[in-house]
Amino acid sequence: MTVIIGFEGSANKIGIRVVRDGVVLSNPRRTYITPPGQGFMPSDTAKHHRSCILDVLQEALTEAKITPGEIDCVAYTKGPGMGAPLLSVAIVARTVSQLWKKPLLGVNHCIGHIEMGRLITGAQNPTVLYVSGGNTQVIAYSERRYRIFGETIDIAVGNCLDRFARVLKISNDPSPGYNIEQMAKKGRDRK
Repeated sequence: MTVIIGFEGSANKIGIRVVRDGVVLSNPRRTYITPPGQGFMPSDTAKHHRSCILDVLQEALTEAKITPGEIDCVAYTKGPGMGAPLLSVAIVARTVSQLWKKPLLGVNHCIGHIEMGRLITGAQNPTVLYVSGGNTQVIAYSERRYRIFGETIDIAVGNCLDRFARVLKISNDPSPGYNIEQMAKKGRDRK
């Protein structure tokens, strides 16, 4: 049975997940929240991640009932994402990998989301509309690799929602897009 611990911190959320043979054993997370109407700066976000990553790591191991000796591989988000938060998390993942003498695997953030979707849904070869804060892409698996078949060249849909929320001073907790969706559900039809 393969056990992997994965570190993610490409934007304002940091999480550490422990997975055994495709079964999620733990997934504690923390979110850097700024006041409504404000975005999050990379340096402040990285500082947040550094302040809580060791607590999140301990929670992940405790929830999973796993010791470092039982882990086979350490994975981390390599990019794309915000540089400073990515670097903060990558340094901890590399350090853990060296201390525990485990192989280190850098994971593409977009592909990580797609693979989680495949794991949860059982989809075999999905074509995906990938929408996040910094990326909007049509991605599919072709010829033994993921390929981008189309993408925005100006502003990603997720970033557009983030900006819209800032203008209207909509809370970032738990996320601007989610809060916009909840507000829209309460809206009225103006026929």
